[in-house]
This record gives sequence, C-alpha cells and structure tokens, in this order.
Amino acid sequence: MSDDLKAWEALAAKDLKGAGPESLTWATLEGIAVKPLYTAADTAGLAHMGSLPGLAPFTRGVRATMYAGRPWTIRQYAGFST
Repeated sequence: MSDDLKAWEALAAKDLKGAGPESLTWATLEGIAVKPLYTAADTAGLAHMGSLPGLAPFTRGVRATMYAGRPWTIRQYAGFST
C-alpha cells in the first residue's frame, strides 16, 4: 500500500469519526460493491483499459468521436397506452 493511500485512509477515518473508509463502500442494485476510492492498482489487470472509442470491446463507446462533433440527442416518449 502506498504512502498516499495510507494518508488518504487516515484522513477519511478522521472525517468519518473513527469509522474506516470501507464503511463508504456501497452496493448497486445488482450487488456490485462500489469502493469509495479507486487507484491504478484496481485496474492494473484489466485488458480492456487500453481500448479506444469505436473499437471492440466498445467500453469507451461505439463511435470513435463519440459526441465531440454533435450534441447528445434528447428524446421524449409521447405514446398513449390502451
């Protein structure tokens, strides 16, 4: 563990009045634990982290330029059910 991470944990524990930083971990509806802080060590073994937008596995988007050349589209559903 790096000195910076240890320092962050100490500051977080102080702000949390003695509770550890792990108390900030929460779970999504799918049960995925979300940590309060991620570092480069958390993503070191992930092969897709070096990918680019527009290229498989599309983790950074399906288009190479994404929305740089155009704004997001905003749509509204205006149907009536029977």
